[in-house]
Amino acid sequence: MATRKTTQPDTQHVADRHDRIRVQGARENNLKDVNIELPKRRLTVFTGVSGSGKSSLVFDTIAAESQRMINETYSAFVQGFMPTLARPDVDRLDGLTTAIIVDQERMGANPRATVGTATDANAMLRILFSRLGKPHIGPPGAFAFNVPSVQATGVITVERGNKTAQKQTFSRAGGMCPRCEGMGNVSDIDLAQLYDASKSLNDGAVNIPGYSMEGWYGRIFRGCGFFDPDKPIARFTERELHDLLHKEATKIKVDGINLTYMGLIPSIQKSFLSKDVDALQPHIRAFVDRVVTFQTCPDCHGTRLNEAARSCRIGQISIADACAMQISDLADWIRGIAEPSVAPLLEALQQTLDSFAEIGLGYLALDRPTGTLSGGEAQRVKMIRHLGSALTDVTYVFDEPTVGLHPHDIQRMNGLLLRLRDKGNTVLVVEHKPETIAIADHVVDLGPGAGSAGGKVVFEGSVDALRGSGTLTGRHLDDRAQLKPAVRQPTGKLAIRGADAHNLQQVDVDIPLGVLVVVTGVAGSGKSSLVHGSVSGRDGVVAVDQSAIRGSRRSNPATYTGLLDPIRTAFAKANGVKPALFSANSEGACPACNGAGVIFTDLATMAGVATPCEECEGKRFQAAVLAYHLGGRNISEVLAMSVTEAAAFFGAGEAKTPAAHAILARLDGVGLGYLSLGQPLTTLSGGERQRLKLATQMAEKGGIYVLDEPTSGLHLADVAQLLGLLDRLVDAGKSVIVIEHHQAVMAHADWIIDLGPGAGHDGGRVVFEGTPAELVERRSTLTGKHLAAYVGATPDAEH
Repeated sequence: MATRKTTQPDTQHVADRHDRIRVQGARENNLKDVNIELPKRRLTVFTGVSGSGKSSLVFDTIAAESQRMINETYSAFVQGFMPTLARPDVDRLDGLTTAIIVDQERMGANPRATVGTATDANAMLRILFSRLGKPHIGPPGAFAFNVPSVQATGVITVERGNKTAQKQTFSRAGGMCPRCEGMGNVSDIDLAQLYDASKSLNDGAVNIPGYSMEGWYGRIFRGCGFFDPDKPIARFTERELHDLLHKEATKIKVDGINLTYMGLIPSIQKSFLSKDVDALQPHIRAFVDRVVTFQTCPDCHGTRLNEAARSCRIGQISIADACAMQISDLADWIRGIAEPSVAPLLEALQQTLDSFAEIGLGYLALDRPTGTLSGGEAQRVKMIRHLGSALTDVTYVFDEPTVGLHPHDIQRMNGLLLRLRDKGNTVLVVEHKPETIAIADHVVDLGPGAGSAGGKVVFEGSVDALRGSGTLTGRHLDDRAQLKPAVRQPTGKLAIRGADAHNLQQVDVDIPLGVLVVVTGVAGSGKSSLVHGSVSGRDGVVAVDQSAIRGSRRSNPATYTGLLDPIRTAFAKANGVKPALFSANSEGACPACNGAGVIFTDLATMAGVATPCEECEGKRFQAAVLAYHLGGRNISEVLAMSVTEAAAFFGAGEAKTPAAHAILARLDGVGLGYLSLGQPLTTLSGGERQRLKLATQMAEKGGIYVLDEPTSGLHLADVAQLLGLLDRLVDAGKSVIVIEHHQAVMAHADWIIDLGPGAGHDGGRVVFEGTPAELVERRSTLTGKHLAAYVGATPDAEH
């Protein structure tokens, strides 16, 4: 019998045709009807100047729509508990897969959150100690510093036949230290800062902002009857002093009016200390810093755990010791535990801890508060849970994963991105560093400029094709800074002696003044600990760190920088009216939209809808206010100007306003000339926010500027402009200290301080001090080797 040979058809299976993510007509933020097709299961890098539309395309369009569509698969009841996501402004999106966003958002400064709690490593450790620890103290909750111990005794009614009352005792073992409530430190209020004991209340003894005897507080203090307002506080009885300081909220009646009296300490705890310190007004924040002192909890010694939790050990190690270890050391200790009964748990914990080392975070400890992590560290901590994931065909979206990484560490990060891709995932990366652009399978370059001058795809293809494309990114991709032929001479020095914050090992170093100093070293080597711990906070030091700037959709560059104040004053003076009329958050606001420019309609479980206000047509102001002009423009037209345009407008002619022009010149100097004054802060990219903060703090009076990675979010073409800004600061007589990994900034420095040689307890020492030329010549450190390769120095070059 003859057998018939079956042949596979050459046609592709219909399910395999969905191999691309297709975007048609994307108009989110500044995007101009972008049409693009992205290959799946490949590494695509998005490039372009800061503000060109990269994040708008990747995060606000592709990733946002993927997450919105996943949320819609849940029932309306479940959606009611989830954030409502609006549909992006795009005509069509095809071929989307589940998007996992790994962004640079800080992990929050919740004082109860640590690296261990954020990555579930603590949860696994608690189970391990509850099974193997000696003496046995209870279930995993007994080792949790966020769980208090609870005991209760009472009578319960049991309905079994006849109702009978039974006495029951309930107890739950928690690990929280009762003294500090699991915070690791205790706060103490300096009473001498609250009042002057030699004065009476009527003489102004209370020094708390807003607690004036002329207002409501004066009426309450005089009418409460708990003490004599004319008697000096030093002569108060013990009961009177307790009522002044500690009395809980008590209803009182003064002159027939019902009021509430509360002691000074609970009152300031409620009004000041319960709020985020960064959100307070500057004078109140200064008061809080002055009046509240924090010290390590004397009971738990900063471990956050009660005595029972600290007494349980595996071998000689308690859970507090384990969380305080460097993670690479903790992984070695876990590897030495051989206990078949918990083998799966040990394997999972081992994998998590090894992931830290693999991603370059082996120098952290599990008890490190998440609020102290840099943006780059926070992003890599979020990556931990994805490295060992069995998921494939997922779209991973990264926002500048190389931020905060030394060139040595960037190679490792590149390997991780390629690993995610090789598992069959689509990897989308927004990036400026040429080392990461070089590994891309596909490059999308947006531009040609920023803001309204961007929003278009100017190139799409391979890395080699990008080099010859003629776009701004293509032209600057192979840029390499050269060492300066001559360096400036210092005018003095800032001495640091015995610095031991975090992993610093009694560092003694002299930082030259009057020059550009770059502090460098691998991630975790102690750069931030040295500079922020020993320099920031001194008199005359202006520190621009990486903390996020706060602002709602009502905030914009004009309000954030204080630019709106001189503009409002100029408008008021020119028209003979009140300045408050020219604020969209005050008297001049459109009554229909309250100055927001849009009307927000809440649609319950569906995404809310924002429509332009019909009355003011999105201009945010009343029609009567728009009738007032300055230099031929109304306030709405001025807020629609770009920084560059506004600088010319307020720099000369009828609208000349020196105070406004000075702020605009600083914004232009940091490369934000394209931003419009009224653009909501919520639409700015990470790099734009960092430079907005830099421009604002440059106005502060100080002789020493400390900048923490100012190249974050900067395009290759903008780095030269930043270097020019740093030079102008130094030439104006300022001392500039920069924590930086970018080789172009290192090459431009007058003096380099290199920390290392490694991270964590392998770092914390100064391994080089000198000029960039000496660092390249010696090649004695990792930084020296990478800088030498960057500037193209030959091994036998002499400098």
